[in-house]
Amino acid sequence: MTAFTADYPGAAVVPSPNHGERAGGRRPDMILLHYTGMPSADGALKWLCSEESQVSSHYFVHEDGRVLQLVPEGRRAWHAGKGQWKGEADINSCSIGIEIANPGHPGGLPDFADAQVAAVAELCLNCGERWGIVPERVLGHSDVAPIRKVDPGENFPWRRLHEAGVGHWVEPAAITGGRFFQRGDQGAPVEALQAMLSLYGYATEINGLFDEGTEGDVAAFQRHFRPLRVDGIADFSTIDTLHRLLKSLPDRSDPALS
Repeated sequence: MTAFTADYPGAAVVPSPNHGERAGGRRPDMILLHYTGMPSADGALKWLCSEESQVSSHYFVHEDGRVLQLVPEGRRAWHAGKGQWKGEADINSCSIGIEIANPGHPGGLPDFADAQVAAVAELCLNCGERWGIVPERVLGHSDVAPIRKVDPGENFPWRRLHEAGVGHWVEPAAITGGRFFQRGDQGAPVEALQAMLSLYGYATEINGLFDEGTEGDVAAFQRHFRPLRVDGIADFSTIDTLHRLLKSLPDRSDPALS
């Protein structure tokens, strides 16, 4: 692809050939965050810009905070793969993808640099303002593709992004003892948990059985919203945090809040 003008004023353009039309003329209404999961930023960038890879993202954020734009926001970048959120299965057509240079789980989950986190927050704020993206639609890859994907990982500082005005967050409940639900459990309480996950956006099947899919969705939720322990077990801390997140959602049926 030839050069284009950056949508985000703070970005330098490094074009990737991997993109297409957004299905049905969709406008992006979601921001999806990833880590690159590769040993070096340069290697990850080269891969995202290689026609052979068939993957890309709209933005790439270096460890030192430099922001590159690889695909115009009006185009469909190829970053999400198979996933679902609130019934939407074509995540690429409704999202802006941001790759954050970090080795991730394969590299031992190193911290994200302060300059990098600040740059991601500023980029998300800018994209959100221009496209009207609501806070609860700033998500991680693992949210839309539980089990299959784990990025940007439990070490990603969602709280810091929220403090900068990006994303939806409540302080997670303390991890204590008490009743919990795990793989193999079944009944009305499990069904209620599944309904809560589904209401928030996860593609959780509501069948009353704590199966592999439910365990994966709980782990994905923990990875984003209760990262101190990611085990797929729905303990009090997990359920209480989910309940308070749901209660804190604005009523989007009010046009003034849309």
